[in-house]
Parts: sequence; C-alpha cells; structure tokens
Amino acid sequence: MDTNEGAEGQLSGNVLLYTRPEPLNPESHGGLGIRPSTSPYKFALTAHAVPLQVTEFGPAAINFPIIFAGDQKQPMAIMSIRQQENLFIAPDGAFEPDAYVPAYLRRFPFVLADDPENERMIVCIDVSADAVQPGGEIALFTGMDPTEFTKNAIEFCTNYEGERKRTEQFIQTLRDLDLFELKEAFFQPNNADGTPGQPVRLADYFAVSEDKLRALPPETLASLRDSGALMQMYAQLISLNAWDKLVARTLVRDGQAATIANA
Repeated sequence: MDTNEGAEGQLSGNVLLYTRPEPLNPESHGGLGIRPSTSPYKFALTAHAVPLQVTEFGPAAINFPIIFAGDQKQPMAIMSIRQQENLFIAPDGAFEPDAYVPAYLRRFPFVLADDPENERMIVCIDVSADAVQPGGEIALFTGMDPTEFTKNAIEFCTNYEGERKRTEQFIQTLRDLDLFELKEAFFQPNNADGTPGQPVRLADYFAVSEDKLRALPPETLASLRDSGALMQMYAQLISLNAWDKLVARTLVRDGQAATIANA
C-alpha cells in the first residue's frame, strides 16, 4: 500500500487513542521522524480497554479478560477494572515486560482509514504523538520516498486491516450461531473481620456462551474446529479467569499507593 502523495487535511471521525491522525505524505510529513523510546506506551495510560483481533485471543488470554463490547461486539482486552487506568503500563510508558501487547497499541502512531471518495484505504499518522518529532532520529521519508521503517509500518497496518476483516467474519459466525451471552463479573471483598463482604459488580459484558457452544451439532463443531474458530472461542472463555488477576493487580497497586502516601 502506497503513501498518500498529495493527500491533505486531517482524518475525519474518531479513532480510539489517536488525537490528530493525518493522511501520511512526504509534502506534509517529510521533515518528521520517530524518536525511539524504551517506554513508548504512555499514550495508552488511561486506556482500560483496548481493541483486539481474533488471532490475538490466544496470547492475550493469559493476561487479560477478553470481552465483546457494544452492538458491534468489538473484542476488547480489559486492562483495568476502573476507567481511565491501565494496570499494564507504568507511568513512564513502559509496558509490563511479561504481558502481551495488543497490535492496536503496537501500530501507533500509524493507522489505516477509509477514503470513500477514492474507494481505498489510506495510511495516516498521529502527528500529535510524542514519538513523532521534527527531525526525529528515524526518518519517515527520504525525499519523496518512504523509508524502510515507514514501509514496515505500512505493511503492519495493512496486515492489521486483514486481521480486522477476519475478526468481523468471526463475530458474524458467533451471531449466526447465536453464541453470544450477557455475563457479569463480580469481586468478592472481605470485611475487616475476614468474613465475606458484599459482592461488587465489575462489569456487564458479552462473551461466548459455553452452554450454547457445547450444544452445537457435531458437524458444526467440527467445522469450527477445522476453521480455527473453535480454538479462539475457548481462548475467549479461558481469558475470563483473568478478572481475578485484574482485581489482584488493582489491590497491589492501591497498596503501593497507600505505602507511598504514608511514607
């Protein structure tokens, strides 16, 4: 996919975590570059939920609950039980070393967007990103040509778009088989005397229904198995065990904050 020579203006619409995405082109962005960082995820410090593609369910399930959100049933990796918080990103922007980093975060500050007028996808860059700097160490263009770094970023975004379409097909399969189920996540705190306290509701969300999945005809299950969809469905179900991990991380973070405050 080529960069957008001659493209001008700012991308319309909203893209989660992107502030000023613009169509990437050498005229507007020839003098910009990327400043390398060992802690590049500060832009997502307040993202408690991040979009996920179906092929990421396996590695993501180890760390995060995976839910389906909204009418579109968008898969999301839940990274905190509270709004405006991400338990996997340090204040300096470093991601938890042993945790899976969703592709949605790894592609930043680049993104693909629809160009309906010309019936194509265009590559955009968020010019407000901290990593995007005039004269940045990693150049975006050499003259009018994209650098190898930019070509790799474009390829990543193109592959991401392909995975997005695959995810849409997966969601449609769940719809067609009526496999979505509304669920609730709860936290059971303890009272000061050690007795169980009142359960606290953490979230209402959609997930795969294990009962409906188990009730499918053998031939349907075989088809889902052969396509790989069955493995992804069970990965989503397994990921729900990570709600307890999020609660534990929250208690640890709150305890650390209290220790610092009382120091």
